[in-house]
Amino acid sequence: MKLVKKITPGLKFILKTALALILFIVLYLGVEYATSSMSVAAEKSTNKTVTIYIQTNGVHTDLVLPVKNETYDWRNQIDIATTKANDSNAQFVAIGWGDKGFYLETPSWAELKISTAAKAAFGLSSTAMHCTFHNHMSESEHRKKIEISTEQYQRLIAFINNSFQWENGKTILVDTEVRYDDYDTFYEATGRYSMLRTCNTWTNQALKSAGLKACYWAAFEKGIMKKYK
Repeated sequence: MKLVKKITPGLKFILKTALALILFIVLYLGVEYATSSMSVAAEKSTNKTVTIYIQTNGVHTDLVLPVKNETYDWRNQIDIATTKANDSNAQFVAIGWGDKGFYLETPSWAELKISTAAKAAFGLSSTAMHCTFHNHMSESEHRKKIEISTEQYQRLIAFINNSFQWENGKTILVDTEVRYDDYDTFYEATGRYSMLRTCNTWTNQALKSAGLKACYWAAFEKGIMKKYK
């Protein structure tokens, strides 16, 4: 008695597709691990006059910046009044870039839809800037302080501003009631999210633009945060 039945063309196609997918995932993770382990050194600077932070929720990274200083006032483009708290005493604003579908339709991983993930992975949906105001800021396991120069901060501002969509000199508020808490808001962003350009890739590029420690390339938060232990 034959124990192995003949593999049908349909089954053969499914097996080949599954194998190709597994090999792609292994290659993707391997390349990400290698490139995120490679460091881009920070520029040497003695004029460290601005304090910023980098933070993670375990998946996504944000840059945390002073709401206002002598160099820039983020309130000119991120309206505190669009948050539920409308707290004018906020001292810092956390800014992140990401897929709009993930931001607005996936409040938790349990609610992730295959369609949302597929669109995000292959750059088929639009993006948004997630902005969250904070009254206080301190270092922790998931948040690290970075001291930078005014010139570096100006470059960081320019990079972030190029990530916002602008219309008639103003940023464009995402018309949604979706909020994570009372202190956050969303704005339209430029660019497309994909496996090659994730929310963490954006953060890494922002750090590079300012001449700060960064990964050669990173899709996940782990490699970036390791640079600021």
